[in-house]
Amino acid sequence: MASDARTELLRLERNGIEVITEAERTGRPRSLFWPWFASNISVLGVSYGAFTLAFGVSFAQAAIAGVIGVVISFALCGVIALAGKRGSAPTMVLSRAAFGVNGNRLTAALSWLLTVGWETVLVILATLATSTVFTRLGWGGGTGTKVVALIVVSAVTVLAGVAGFAVVMRLQTIITLVTAVLTVVYMVLAAGHISWPAVSSLPAGSAQQVMGALVFLMTGFGLGWVNAAADYSRYLPRSASSRGVFGWTTFGAALGPVLLLVFGLLLAGSSTSLSDAIGADPIGALTTLLPTWFLVPFAIGAVLGLIGGAVLDIYSSGLALLTAGVRIPRYLAAAVDGVIMIAGTIYVVFFGNSFIGAFQGFLITLGVPIAAWCGVMLADVALRRRDYAEDELFDPRGRYGNVRPLPLTLVVVGTAVGWGLVTNSFAGWLGWQGYLLGPLGLGGREGPWAYAGLGILVALVIGLVGTLIGSARAVRRQESEPDRLSVRPSPAS
Repeated sequence: MASDARTELLRLERNGIEVITEAERTGRPRSLFWPWFASNISVLGVSYGAFTLAFGVSFAQAAIAGVIGVVISFALCGVIALAGKRGSAPTMVLSRAAFGVNGNRLTAALSWLLTVGWETVLVILATLATSTVFTRLGWGGGTGTKVVALIVVSAVTVLAGVAGFAVVMRLQTIITLVTAVLTVVYMVLAAGHISWPAVSSLPAGSAQQVMGALVFLMTGFGLGWVNAAADYSRYLPRSASSRGVFGWTTFGAALGPVLLLVFGLLLAGSSTSLSDAIGADPIGALTTLLPTWFLVPFAIGAVLGLIGGAVLDIYSSGLALLTAGVRIPRYLAAAVDGVIMIAGTIYVVFFGNSFIGAFQGFLITLGVPIAAWCGVMLADVALRRRDYAEDELFDPRGRYGNVRPLPLTLVVVGTAVGWGLVTNSFAGWLGWQGYLLGPLGLGGREGPWAYAGLGILVALVIGLVGTLIGSARAVRRQESEPDRLSVRPSPAS
C-alpha cells in the first residue's frame, strides 16, 4: 500500500479538463478540508486586519464584517463545489452548462486571468517576506536574497502544479500541519503587542464604510476562489454527501482566515505604525513583533502558507487555460502559467512600487466580473436537479449548446454596472471606474458610497437574479433531454 501511494505521488497527472473516470473518484468530503485550509492559513490573513481598519471602521465593526464576509464568501465556494461532485469536471468546464460550450471561453479566460494574478501576488509576498527576515537577521536581504527566494518559491509552486492532483493534495496536508503550528506560535509571541485600550478607542465608521470593508473581505477571500471551487471535489464519488462537500469546503477555507483576521485587527488597531507598514510589506512588517530566534520559523511558516495558496491557483489556472481553448496538455498549461507568474513577480519585486495599491486595484477590478459570473453559476447550480450530462459539456451540438446569450449578457451588464459603482484611488490607471456614482445620486467618486464596494454586490445580484428568472425554463429543458452517447474527449479538448 505504501509503495502504491509513493508511485501515485511520483506519477504525473494526465487528467486535463476531461471528466474524471469512475475508478478515480475516491475519498470522502472531509478530504477537502486539507487543500482549502492550507491555501487560506497564511499569515497574510493577519495583514488583512490592517487592510480592513483602513476603511475607517471600529474593531467591532471590522470583526463583524470580517466574520460575515469570510464565511459567506467561502459558502459560495461550497455551493459551487457541489457542481464538481455532480459533474466530475473542473469548475470552468461545468460553467459551460450555463454559458454554452464555446460561449464559456470568455469566462474561462477571465478565470485564468484571476488565478494567474493571485498566484503571482502570493509569490511576490513570499519573496518580500523572505527578504525582510534575512535583513533583520543581518544575512543580506537585498537583490541576491530576493532572487534565491523567488527561485525556490517558484520552483515548489510550479513543480506541484505540473505534477497535479495527488501531489497537490499531499503537499497541502503537510503545509496545513506545519503552518498551523507555526502560526499559533506566532500569535502567542505577538499577543503581547495588543493594546485593548487602543483597539477599543477606534472610532466607528459609517454604514458605507462597514459595507466597503465587508465587500473587500469577500473579494479578498471567497470570491477569489469561486472559479476554482469544483476543481478538487470533482475527484469525489457521486455518492459523496452533498452536505459534507459544502460543509468541509466552507469550514476548511473559512476557519483560518476568521481567526487570523480577528487577531490582525487587534494588532493593527494597537499600532498605527504597524498598520501603515503592512501596506508596503504585508508579511514582512509582521516580523517586527517577533524575537530574533523565531524569525526563521516564521519565514518558513509564512512562505509555506503562501505557497499553499499559490499551488491551488496554478493548478486551477492551468485548467482554466485549457477550458479557454488552448490545446496543450495540462502539465504544460501549468508550466506556461508558472512562467507568467515568475515574470510578474520579477516586475513587482524589482521594478514596482507600493504593493497594496496594485493589490487592491487587482481585487476590485477583477472582482466585479467574477462576482457576476459567480451569481450566474450559483443560480445555475441551484436550478439543476440532475447530474450533468458529462460528455455533452464538450460538444457544442449537445444540450448545453454552443453559446447561451443570456448568461453572457448578464456578466457583461453586471460588469459594466459594477465597474460604474466602485472606485480605486490607489491605482491611477483605474480612475475611470465609478462613473455611475454621480448620475445615480450616490455622491460621485468622492462621496460616501465611493468605497462601499457596491459594484461587486450589484454584479453578483445581477448574475444571480437574472439567471434564476431567465434560465429556469432552459435548465428544465436541458434536463428533460435524453442522454446521448458520445466519445469521451481527449485531455486537450
